[in-house]
Parts: sequence; C-alpha cells; structure tokens
Amino acid sequence: MSRPWLIPLSSVLCACALVLAAPGGRAQAQAKPARAGVATENAVATREGLAELAAGGNAVDAIVRAALVAGIVSPSSSGLGGGGFALVWRATTREPYVLDFRETAPAAIDVAAFEARPFKPEERARATGVPGELAGLWQLQRELGRRTWRDVSLPAARVAETGFAVSQHLSNAAASPWSKLAWTDAGLAGLFFPGGKAILAGKSLKNPKLARTLRELSLKGKAPFYEGELGRQLIATARAKGGALSEAELRDYRPLTRQAIHVSWEGYDVYTMPPPSAGGLMVAETLGMFSQADLRRLGQGSAVFQHTLAEAMRGALSDRMRFLGDPNFEHVDVGALLDPRRLAARRRSISAERTQAVPRFQENEHGTHHLLAIDAEGNVASITTTVNNAFGAKLSVPESGIVLNDELDDFTKQKDVAAFGLIQSPNRPRAGARPVSSMTPTLVVKDGKVVFALGGSGGPLIATNVTQLLLARLAFGLSPDALVKLPRFAVPSSGPSLMLEAGADKALLDDLAWRGEVTEIMKQNATAVQIIAVDDGVVSAAADPRKYGSALVK
Repeated sequence: MSRPWLIPLSSVLCACALVLAAPGGRAQAQAKPARAGVATENAVATREGLAELAAGGNAVDAIVRAALVAGIVSPSSSGLGGGGFALVWRATTREPYVLDFRETAPAAIDVAAFEARPFKPEERARATGVPGELAGLWQLQRELGRRTWRDVSLPAARVAETGFAVSQHLSNAAASPWSKLAWTDAGLAGLFFPGGKAILAGKSLKNPKLARTLRELSLKGKAPFYEGELGRQLIATARAKGGALSEAELRDYRPLTRQAIHVSWEGYDVYTMPPPSAGGLMVAETLGMFSQADLRRLGQGSAVFQHTLAEAMRGALSDRMRFLGDPNFEHVDVGALLDPRRLAARRRSISAERTQAVPRFQENEHGTHHLLAIDAEGNVASITTTVNNAFGAKLSVPESGIVLNDELDDFTKQKDVAAFGLIQSPNRPRAGARPVSSMTPTLVVKDGKVVFALGGSGGPLIATNVTQLLLARLAFGLSPDALVKLPRFAVPSSGPSLMLEAGADKALLDDLAWRGEVTEIMKQNATAVQIIAVDDGVVSAAADPRKYGSALVK
C-alpha cells in the first residue's frame, strides 16, 4: 500500500519526554524542542502512544495503539464494544480525513420501547448498537498508518496480559452511582468490583480474557469480531438482555468517511466534525457569530463573556434538536445553518441583560475518551471514542471480556421535541441509523499546518468545553497547560440555565444573575479536554487533570 505522506520518524525523536498536566507532574528539561506528542486521559495509553512513535509509527499508528490500550485501562469510557469519530490531518496533502465509526441501530430495533426509557435492567442491551470501534481503528491504521496492524495492536494485548495500575478515574467511575448496575455483571464484577467493592486506584489489574481477544485480533485482523466467533459471542450476550443485534449487521458494518466542517476564522482554517456530531456545529456556529475583537471586548472569563457565549451555545443546542440526525436518513443542510446572515441575526438577538431558555431535552454520555497524537512530519490524529454511559450497557461478553455499548440511548424521545413544534425528531431511532453525538474532535490549521488540536469527553459538556477552550486559545492565546486548568461553564439541558465549576466567586455569580442566568455549581465534573499546540514548530501538549490525564511530548 502506497503512503506517500509518511516519513520515518524514529530518527528524529529525542530521548527525553515532558509530562504536562498530569497530577503532581513536573516539567523536565528537554535536550531540544519537542516535535511530536500524545495526549490522552490515561497515563498508560499516552505512554503506549509515544512508544509507537518511537518505534517508527506515525500519528495514526500512535493513536490506534493508544485507543486500543485505552479500552483496557479505561473500560468505563471506551473499548472494542463501542465506537467513535476520528479527524486526521494529512501533512503532505494538507487536507483533513474524517471517519465516522459510530454505532448503528439494529434492523430489529423496537422503536416504541425507546419512548419508555429507561429500560429495565434485564433489557438494558436494547440500547446496544452495532459496534464500530474495531472497524474504525482497523480502517484508520490500514489506510493511513505506517506500520502493520499486528505491530500496532499487539502491544495492547501485552498490557492486558502483564497488567496495569488502576487509575484514579477508573476507580472513581467504578464507585459512581452510574456504575451500580455493572456490579451485577459477573465479568465486570470480577475485575472492577473485587469483594463487592469498587476497585481502588493504584491496584495492579490484569484482564486475561481481553488479552486473548486482542491477541487474536492482532493476528487475524477484524474478521473474528465482525465475521467470526467473537461476534457471535457478543450477539448472544446482547440478546440475553433484550438486544437485537444480528450476525448480518456485524458482517455488514462499515465506517463512513465524511466531509469535515470547515470555518475560516481570523486567518485560521478550523476543521471540526460534521453530523452526526452536534459538537462540530456548535463550534462552527459560535466562531461564525464572534470575531476575535468581539471576544476580546467581552473579556475572557467575565460574566458578560460567559453569558454571551452561553446564549450562542443555547442556539446551537436548539439547532441540534430541530435539525440534526444521521445524514444517511435526514438531510442536514450545514451550509444553511452556518449562513453568515443567519448567524448575524442570531448574534443580534443576544442581549447582555437577558437569558433565553432552551426547551428541555435529555442527553447522557458519560463513558467517553479523547486521544490526540502528532508526529514530527505534522500528521495529527484526533479520536473521540465511547461506550456512552459509564461501562456502557454494564454488560461484558463472558468469553472475550468485551464491554457492550449503550449508544442507542442517544436517540431522542419524541416527547422531548414537542416544545420545538416538531412532530418527530430528526434523531429518532431507526434501523441502521447512527445517533447524534456531542463528540467534537477539532483541528486548527494555519498555512497548511496544524497549529492547534483538541477534543474532549463528558457527554453534552464535550461541545461546550471544546468551544470555550478553542476560543480561549484563538482569541486570548492561552497555553495548553493554562487551557486545561481554565474554569468552565456548562449549558445544561434542564434545570438552571448555567452551571459553573466549584470556586466561582460571588461577584461573578451576582453579575450572571443580573443578566438573567440561573446558576448552579457542578457537584462534580468528570469531563476532560486533551490539547496539542504547535508554536514555531515546537509541540506542547496538555491533558485534563479532571480525569487525571497524561500528555507526553518528544
């Protein structure tokens, strides 16, 4: 396979690494400026991604290896039973590559049952879609990677075999009320709830079943999963809990290449995820409504800044509910939604002294992981991968250790669009459809080279987090390390109009209240954003401390 945009990397990597944004980490002296890096939500995944770069892999090889490892060390967030989005920058052709490996609804989906959610525990696999993770990673590596699939994937099997230290995030996820149902699954209970208690951070953990699965996939590719016994075992597990997956649907699953949303802004080219992502639309609409001068006049972190951005985000959330669905089933006219005249009119409708409500709707996406990698040639790979809620459907395949997703819970209930005057939701459950997601991998390019890349996890907070940090970088020039530490706000789907992280001062809260915002402090914020920046050819990176992430550059 010809890959003209790929150049050997191992000779240009220096021997030292800099850890950024990891809890307790300290910057170390570097022999020379960094030219490559990896940022993920887990130190083991980051380390394995950087090892892939050192072994001669490119950014895609590194991100695939890191993603496979992430499914082992952060199984509450992602894994082979899930799916996601990828946005890659190809340095030689200077163009983005977008891959949608989101899960799809089975042909036998019971549409009426989705109106009565939540599902009974014994029927929780009704929300399990056809997994796209393995197919997506396989296609990315085969089409854009430098090394062989076996070289890139086999290290993940070794991590599962030899074991890893449980991260604080995994321990927190296991102890979360969202994970209670996972205790009833024998496979999950045996690994993550020893003795009937959530596993503690720092404990050494091995996953021999998943190790065997990954070793088989390393040797035989994706066929055992989509056409063989691994797939049949997954289907049987899902059907035992109300699922509707079939062998034909696994066999026929295909990732889809899509066209990135592209926004020109203040000399930058911003590329972000198109539908079925709703996050990319929020990024693009917000950029289209404000200039750099507008944002600077508002002032980073001020009450009027937060209120004004929140109003723009509420507009994007409304557009999500009114217009967004799987593009294979719904015509989504992104160009019309981003028409400058439309966005200018929306901008004029925003008052500094009034808050506009968004009709109530529900979203749950708690188990998600974002990973970034850049190599010395300037190729960048950005992946958001998920099983949806923590530990997905709270089911694991007894033979293989694969955790099933509950991604179909992202379809919208009909009753939740009534306030928008809609007879039916564009994001309604249908056979073969991919539910709308908040996942928002985003790249910023200047003069044909990526200068900034970011993406996040945390369900509906992904889009608002990515938008805030993107603007803070482009308008105010904050460093990656400063960005991940920046206080954030969220625009909730119900209840208060604005939620802020702990530590917001009274003057800010009073000012927001004067502008009509009903504020509330978040009890916890298990969301994360990963960032890579390139300044004058020098790479820096940061991973969010909220999920104990890790970033390494070389």
